[in-house]
Amino acid sequence: MMGGPGLFAVAFLDSSFISLPQINDILVVLMVIEHKERMPYYAAMATAGSVAGCFVIYYLAEKGGEAFLRKRLHAGHLERALNMYRRHGVLALMVPALLPPPAPFKLFVLAAGVAGVRPWPFVWAIAAARGARYLALGVLAVFYGDQAMELMRTHGRTVAIWLAVLIVAAAVLWWLWRKRPARARATDAP
Repeated sequence: MMGGPGLFAVAFLDSSFISLPQINDILVVLMVIEHKERMPYYAAMATAGSVAGCFVIYYLAEKGGEAFLRKRLHAGHLERALNMYRRHGVLALMVPALLPPPAPFKLFVLAAGVAGVRPWPFVWAIAAARGARYLALGVLAVFYGDQAMELMRTHGRTVAIWLAVLIVAAAVLWWLWRKRPARARATDAP
């Protein structure tokens, strides 16, 4: 098989210029089934390739993507996407990063560049979301072996949606905890 570098290259291409729907997911599962002990490595290579590919799109969007998006999207859709980033920050990027195709993930990456999301939060959001996705797929492949492919085909979307819901819930809880009055936070400190 193609190994980690090949997985990185496919993930990079899929996240940047060429759409290869679900190929990364399938490759991660197949490679982990073949070498279960390499699951963290394969998940990391798919994640790193995806982050690198997304960063290329983000960089290009930051330098001039608004005109590109305005030509291809209805003005109201673009404004809603930009407002999502203003209100929710990188969380607006993490949820679609978890979802399998046909979620229009590249549009969210482009919108992040246009909205002026800072580079490091962008990279960490993509890495966290895609890392969670590829690790979850790797764990399924370790525990279910060949049945993981059938599980992905029949329940992949449901698993991805629940994972997205859990991340949103965790983010909301963190935000609420941070918004507590300073006095309450001071009593929690040692």
